[in-house]
Amino acid sequence: MKYVDWEAGVSEAIRDDALWRMEAYRLALFAADIAWADVTKLMQDRRTISLADQLYRSVGSVSANIAEGYSRGTGKDRARFYEYALGSARECRDWYYKARHLLKEEVTEHRLDLLTQIIRLLLTALPTERSRTIREGGVEYLGDP
Repeated sequence: MKYVDWEAGVSEAIRDDALWRMEAYRLALFAADIAWADVTKLMQDRRTISLADQLYRSVGSVSANIAEGYSRGTGKDRARFYEYALGSARECRDWYYKARHLLKEEVTEHRLDLLTQIIRLLLTALPTERSRTIREGGVEYLGDP
C-alpha cells in the first residue's frame, strides 16, 4: 500500500487532531498499519511467532508514545515520550532486520527506510522539546497591606 492511498483512508477523527500535523506520528501510524500484513506472514512460520509479537508491539508503541508525548504540557515530558518512541522505532527496525528471511527484500528495505525516517524526525524533535519550558509572566506578590 502506498502512503498517499493509506492517508486518504485514515479516519477524519484522527486527521482533524492537531497531532496529525506531526510527520513522525503520521509515518509511525502508517508503519503500524502496514506491519499488520508483515506480522500475519511471520505468524505462519513457527520460528518467527515470538518475533512477530515483538515486532507488532514495538511498531504500535512508536505512534502511541508520540501521541502521548504530544499531549504533555512541558517539553521535558514530551521529550521523555518521544525518547520512548525513538527506542521503539529502533527496536522495530531491529525486528524487521531479523524478519528479512521471510519477508521480501523490497518489503524489508521499505520498512527499514521508513523506520529510519521516523528515527531521524524524532532525533530532530528531541533537542527542541528538551529545551522548551512553560514560563509564567512575572507576578508580583504583595504581603499584608
